[in-house]
Amino acid sequence: MVMLLRPKRGGFLRPFGCGWFIREYLSGHGPYDSPTIDPLVGAPQADIFHYYKLALIRETASNRATAAEERSAKLQKRSISPSNIEKLTEQYLERIPYKSMGCRYHSFVIYFSTLRRLGWVEPSGYKERSDFQKNYPQGKPRIYYRLTKVGISVPESYWLNPYAVYRGR
Repeated sequence: MVMLLRPKRGGFLRPFGCGWFIREYLSGHGPYDSPTIDPLVGAPQADIFHYYKLALIRETASNRATAAEERSAKLQKRSISPSNIEKLTEQYLERIPYKSMGCRYHSFVIYFSTLRRLGWVEPSGYKERSDFQKNYPQGKPRIYYRLTKVGISVPESYWLNPYAVYRGR
């Protein structure tokens, strides 16, 4: 029997995946220190994307700092210091560029449209005026999205790769 080498969540280079984050964020859980929202109102795509990127940066910095402190402590034959990990995390947070983590916004919009086509997310009916509309009144407002009943009931394994589910239809 062949066992595939595969991470449980997020992929090989990320601590968590985009689909998992979207589901947790729209559920109102506020994953990885992102703000909690009202699941019935939802959130606009731009906000979800922004908090996804920030969470990836924070978690990546924390993982790198922990690994660096473990290596350092092993070489110096001392115990691991949580204060060193916090200092290193802050240093990594300053050095990690926003654009280097996760997908670009266009890729996120395409990914999100797949979730909409699957019926896992839907507009909640709540809209707000966008900053763009201040200079261009005909511009589109920010549309808030929420999870559907189908999106809530779908198993986590489907959220890990919604493209495979969509292609399998």
